[in-house]
Amino acid sequence: MMGLTSRGRVTRTLTFAGVDRPARDIWLLPAAFFGREQELRDLLAQYPSDFGPTGFQDPADESPLYQPGEWVDQWGSGWINIQAGMIGEVKHPAVDDWGKLEHWQPPYHLLGKGFEQVNRTCAQSEKFTLLGCPRPWERYQFLRGSENAYRDLAWGVPEAEKLLAMIHDYYMRHLEYIVKTDVDGISFMDDWGSERALLISPKMWAHYFKPLYKDYCDLAKAHGKYVFMHSDGYILDIYEHLIEIGVDAVNSQLFTMPIEEIGRRFKGRITFWGELDRQHILPFGTVSDVHLAVQRVKDALWDSRGGVIGQAEFNKGYPLENIRAFFEAWWGEPETDLKG
Repeated sequence: MMGLTSRGRVTRTLTFAGVDRPARDIWLLPAAFFGREQELRDLLAQYPSDFGPTGFQDPADESPLYQPGEWVDQWGSGWINIQAGMIGEVKHPAVDDWGKLEHWQPPYHLLGKGFEQVNRTCAQSEKFTLLGCPRPWERYQFLRGSENAYRDLAWGVPEAEKLLAMIHDYYMRHLEYIVKTDVDGISFMDDWGSERALLISPKMWAHYFKPLYKDYCDLAKAHGKYVFMHSDGYILDIYEHLIEIGVDAVNSQLFTMPIEEIGRRFKGRITFWGELDRQHILPFGTVSDVHLAVQRVKDALWDSRGGVIGQAEFNKGYPLENIRAFFEAWWGEPETDLKG
C-alpha cells in the first residue's frame, strides 16, 4: 500500500481493500478565511486533501451565494443574504402558488454546459473527483418555501408529485452528462435530519424520495461511478435504505446520533465520509475535546481496511488551534513541511 495516490486511497477506502492512512476531505465556507487567510491556507497545505477539483461550475447553481444582497437564481426563486461569506435564504419561492406551476420549467437550457474542462482536470490530477449534487428535497423547498413544502407532503397534494417529477427529470438529465465524464464518483445531497429525528416520517421519505435517489445510484453504477450522499441532522432511520440503494459513502452529522450504535449496525457496510461535530466541538470546544471526538469516531467506525474518510467543515471563527487539532488527531505530523 506504500505510495498510494489520493485516488487510489479513496477507492480502496470505499471498497474496504486496505489503506495506508485515513483518506482526507475538507470543506470550507468562504467565511472561514476571514481574518486568518494565510494561516489557514498554510495549515491546509500541510495536510492536502485527497479530493480534487473537477473544473466544473454548474451554471444552474451560479449565483452570488456568499455575497450580501438580493438575487434571483436560475430556477426562478429570489434569495436574500445579509452576511458575507455565508449562504443566504430563499425569501421569494418561484412556485409559492400552485397556479404558477403551469408556466414554470427547470432551467433545461443550461444542461450540458460547463463540462469542457472536466476530463482535462481529471487527467492532470491524482486526486479523487466527485461531481453531481442533485438535491431534490432542498430544491423543492427553494421552489415552494419550506412551510409550503412540508404541508404539501403532509397533505399528499398531487401537485407535489408533479413538481418533484420535474425536478427529478432535470437532475437525471444533468447526471447523464456527468456519468459520461472521467470523474470517479457522483454525489447528491439533501438535509434530512433535525437535531433529534428525521424531518419527515421514514415511511414518507421512502415513498417520495428513496426512488429518486435509487435512480441516481443506478445510473452511476451503470457507468462505473461511486456514489456519495450528504445530509445534515439525525438520519439514523435511513442508513439502511441508503445502503440498500447502493450509496457507497455517506456524509452525516455523526454527533447528532449514537455513533457507537451506527458502528455496530453499519460499520463495514458503507463508508463514513465524516464528519466531526461543527455545532459544538469545533467552534466552542477545546483542543482536548477535538482529540477525544476524533478518537470516538475512530473507535466506533475506523477499520484498517477502510470505510472512513476524515472529513470536517470549517466555518467563520473556528479557533485555528481546533482546526489544527482535527488534523493532528486524524493524521499526526504534517505530510508537507512548509519550511522545507
